Amino acid sequence: MKTKKAAKAPGKATVSRQRAISAQGPLSRATLVVRIRFPAERQLGPGKIELLEGIERTGSISAAAREMNMSYRRAWLLVDEISHLFSRAVVTRSIGGSHGGGAQLTDFGRALVAAFRRIEARTMSTIREELAAFESDFTAV
Repeated sequence: MKTKKAAKAPGKATVSRQRAISAQGPLSRATLVVRIRFPAERQLGPGKIELLEGIERTGSISAAAREMNMSYRRAWLLVDEISHLFSRAVVTRSIGGSHGGGAQLTDFGRALVAAFRRIEARTMSTIREELAAFESDFTAV
C-alpha cells in the first residue's frame, strides 16, 4: 500500500529565491542579448529584430537602415537572410517609382518580432528569478 508523503515546507533556497530584487541592485541593471542560432550558420538576433521593427515603423528598408546607421545594402542583405530562414514571407517590398517604393512586415513578420520580444522578456524574468538569491553577493559594478 502506498502512502502519501507530507508536503515539505519551502526550504531556505526557495524562500531566498522569492526575495524581491532590489530596484537599485545589479540585477535591475543587467541586460540580456538573445541570439538564436539555426543550422547552416543562420541566426536571428536583436539587430535583425530591430531592423524589422524599423521597417514596420518607417515603411521602408532604407529608412530603417538610416535609423540604425547602416547601409541600405547591409539592411537588404539582412532582410534577405531573414527571408531565407522561413518558408513564409516576413517582409513585403514594393518597387519604387513616382510614388516611391516601400516595405512592410507581413502578419507573420509581426508575429515573429512579437515572439522574439516575448522570448527576451521571459528569459530575463527567469534570469532575475534564478539569480535573486545571489544578488547581495554580486560585486559592485
